[in-house]
Amino acid sequence: MKQTILAAAAVSLLLGGCARVADSRFNPFNWFGQSQSEPVSVEVTEATQDGRLLIDQVTELAVDRTPTGAIIRAVGLPQTQGFWDAELVRVPGGAPGVATYEFRVLPPVTPNPQSTQQSREIIAGAFLTNPQLNRVRTIVVTGQRNQRSLRR
Repeated sequence: MKQTILAAAAVSLLLGGCARVADSRFNPFNWFGQSQSEPVSVEVTEATQDGRLLIDQVTELAVDRTPTGAIIRAVGLPQTQGFWDAELVRVPGGAPGVATYEFRVLPPVTPNPQSTQQSREIIAGAFLTNPQLNRVRTIVVTGQRNQRSLRR
């Protein structure tokens, strides 16, 4: 009976300690925090070979954990309605431990009204496997006017 109580107490202390340590990698709430908006600090190419442009603004950035990795989810805001074919395009190279993406979209075929912010929002995502995620400390998604970043 004493052994069971001691084992239960040891496990609860161990798990309770993980929740309080701010830098613990075992606590899933500490993997990535809130995203921060920053002005674009580097020159980015305007259009890719397939004709996609950078989104005007990146308004939200989040990382959703899965058993096999993580889904990077970004919300972008173009200038008008009608932008489509959104994708987070990985930028090769860069600093070690930083995964940089460009939020790319195709412009509308015909001119469209600006309308409300909610009607213009576009969501794009990318997937990182666990081995890729182990090498990443910062995720950056770049738009035309700003970039958002998440740090571990």
